Amino acid sequence: MAEDNDSNRSSGSGPNFQARTWIVWIVIAAMIPLLLFFQKSSGQHSRNITHKTLLELVASNLVESAEINYSSQSQNLRVVHGKYYSFEGGKTNLVPFNIETRLTQATEDRLLETGSFTAVDNNNIFLQILIGLLPFFVVGAIIWFVFVRQIKAAGKGALSFGKSKARLLAKDKNKTTFKDVAGVEEAKEEVAELVEFLKDPKKFQKLGGRIPKGVLMVGPPGTGKTLLAKAIAGEADASFFSISGSDFVEMFVGVGASRVRDMFEQARKAVPCLIFIDEIDAVGRSRGHGLGGGNDEREQTLNALLVEMDGFDTQEGIIIIAATNRPDVLDPALLRPGRFDRQVTVNLPDVRGREAILKVHAKNVKLDGSVDLAIIARGTPGFSGAELANLLNEAALIAARGNRKSIGQAELEEARDKVRWGRERRSMAMTDEEKRGTAWHEAGHALVNVLLTHTHPLHKVTIIPRGQALGSTMWLPKDDLLSRRRKELQDLIAVTMAGRIAEELVIDDISTGASGDIQQATSMAKAMVMHYGMSDKLGMVLYGEANEYVFLGRDMMRSKEYSETTAQAIDSEIKRIIDEGYNTAKSLIESHRDKLELIAKALLEYETLDGQQVSDIVKSGTFTPPPVKPSDIDPPTGAQAATPLPEVIKPVPPKLPGFGSPSPAAA
Repeated sequence: MAEDNDSNRSSGSGPNFQARTWIVWIVIAAMIPLLLFFQKSSGQHSRNITHKTLLELVASNLVESAEINYSSQSQNLRVVHGKYYSFEGGKTNLVPFNIETRLTQATEDRLLETGSFTAVDNNNIFLQILIGLLPFFVVGAIIWFVFVRQIKAAGKGALSFGKSKARLLAKDKNKTTFKDVAGVEEAKEEVAELVEFLKDPKKFQKLGGRIPKGVLMVGPPGTGKTLLAKAIAGEADASFFSISGSDFVEMFVGVGASRVRDMFEQARKAVPCLIFIDEIDAVGRSRGHGLGGGNDEREQTLNALLVEMDGFDTQEGIIIIAATNRPDVLDPALLRPGRFDRQVTVNLPDVRGREAILKVHAKNVKLDGSVDLAIIARGTPGFSGAELANLLNEAALIAARGNRKSIGQAELEEARDKVRWGRERRSMAMTDEEKRGTAWHEAGHALVNVLLTHTHPLHKVTIIPRGQALGSTMWLPKDDLLSRRRKELQDLIAVTMAGRIAEELVIDDISTGASGDIQQATSMAKAMVMHYGMSDKLGMVLYGEANEYVFLGRDMMRSKEYSETTAQAIDSEIKRIIDEGYNTAKSLIESHRDKLELIAKALLEYETLDGQQVSDIVKSGTFTPPPVKPSDIDPPTGAQAATPLPEVIKPVPPKLPGFGSPSPAAA
C-alpha cells in the first residue's frame, strides 16, 4: 500500500516538479550574466594608475579614501583601490582608481598615517579555492536538478529497467466485489475458494489440502476474466499485485526475466498475496516454435516465470491468477500441476446469465418500467458480458437522441440489432436496379429459411444497408447453441445458397453479392467434412488440426497430414454438400415462386419485414403491412458493427468444448 501511495505521489507531483526544474534553469541562466556584469562593473570605471601617480596624489592630499589589500601571491605585493579628487572640466569629481604595486613597509606606514588609507587582510585561501570550484558546483547542480532528479521522479532510471511494473492494488480504491460479477457462477465459486483460503487457511490445511499455486482463467474475449480478478482483489484482505503479460517485454535483453524475479521478490515480502497476470499468452507461448530459434527474450522471461512458480526456492503463500483467451498456444510446462494447478473456464453466459449481467449493468442506466430484460436475454444468444454492456450503452444513446426520458423496449431491440448485425445506413445511395436485386436476394434467403425444418426462426429481413451489407436476413435461435447437428448445417447451407438462386431468376444474371454466402457455406461444409465427421464417405476422421489461427513457425514447416487422394476426396465431399444445399434451395424457390415475388415486392415497398410477416406470406399468401413507426424515433446511428454475413462454423479447440459458440448471422 505504501508503494501505491508513493506511485500516486510521484504521478501527482509531476507538473510541480517540472515547474521547479524550469525555475532552476531560469535562475542558473540569470546568474551567469549577473556574475559577469558585477565582475566587469567592479573595474569598469576604475582608473588604473601608476606607483608614481599614487605618491603624487598622496602628496597633494587628493585621495579621498582607499584600501590596501594584502595579496596572497607575495608579501610585498599590494592591491590598492579607492577614490581621489579630480578637477577636470572645471568640476570636482571623485574618480575610482585601482593599482597593484609593491610597497615598502615605510611607504605603507606613511600612507596609513594620512588617515585616508586603511589596511584590509584579503589573504583568504579558502575563499580562493571556493571561487575556483564554483564552475564545477554549477555544472553539478545542473546535472542533479535537470537529469538525475527528473529520472528518479519518473521512476525510469537507467537502473530501474529490471524493476517489476506490477501495481499493488489498494483495497480502499477497488470497489469491485463478487456482487458485480454475474453469469459465471461456477467460475466465481472456484476463485472464491482462494479468497476463503487466504482468510482461513486452517480450514483447508487440517484435512491435508493444499491451495492451488496458480489459477488460469480461460475464455472468449469479453466474458469477464479481468473483472473476476478485480472482484477477487476486492474480496480478499491480502495484497494484490496486477500486471499485464506485455509489461514483461522490453527492448533490452534480459529485462523480462529480471522483472519476473523482482515481481516475486516483492510478493514474498507481502505473503500471503495474489498476483494477477492479464493476457499471459504474451509471454507464455510454447518455446522453440519461433523462426529465429528458441533463445529469444520472450523465452527467457517464460523460463524465469516457470522457475519462480515451482522451482527449488519456491515459497508458499503466493497465489498466481492468469487470464488468456488463447490457452492452445501456452507452453505445456506452464500448465502442469504445481504451476497452474487449476483451469477455470469462463464461458459465454447462458440465458439466465445474460439476464443477470443485464441487471448488473442496468443499474447504471435509466430503464423504463415496462422493460423486460428477460426478452432481451433470450434474443441475445452468444453475446458476451462486454457486448451486453455495449448493448445497454447503445440503447441509452438511441434514447438520448430521441429525447426520451428513459430507455424503452424498442430502444433495447434496436440496440441489439445494431450490435449484432451493424447499424442501418439509410443515407446510402442505391439505384433501383441494386434495390431490386437486393430485394430478391434477401427474399430468397427468407423464403428458404421459413420453408426448411431445421433452421432457426426468422427474425427480420431488410434491404436497408446495415453494416457492410446491402441487405440482411436475420435469424435468432430459440435456445443457446451448445452443439450443431448435421441437418441443421445442411439446411443453413441451403439458406445461404438461396440468395444467389433468387437473384439469378429475376435479373437473369449473377453478381458479386453472394460472395459472402459462398465463403460462409464453404467454411461450414469444410468443417463438416474435416472436423465434425459428418461425411459418410470419409467417416469420423480429423483431417488437419482444428486451429483457428496459424502458429507461425509450427505451421509453416508442417506438411499435410493426409494424402493427395484424401485431399481430392475432401474437395469432392465439400462440393457435394454445397451442391445438395444449392439443389434443395433451387427446388424450393421454383416451387414457391409466387411467394418469393410477394416477399420481394413487400421489401421494395416497406424495406423491412419481420419474421412473422414473412411466415404469413409463405403459409397463407397474405401480407399484413408493418405498422408505421412513430415519427419521433430517429433511425439508429452509432459505431459500425461487424459485417452481417452467415455464421462461420469455427472448429472448437479440443480442450475447450464450450468455445466458439457462433452468433446468429445475417446474409
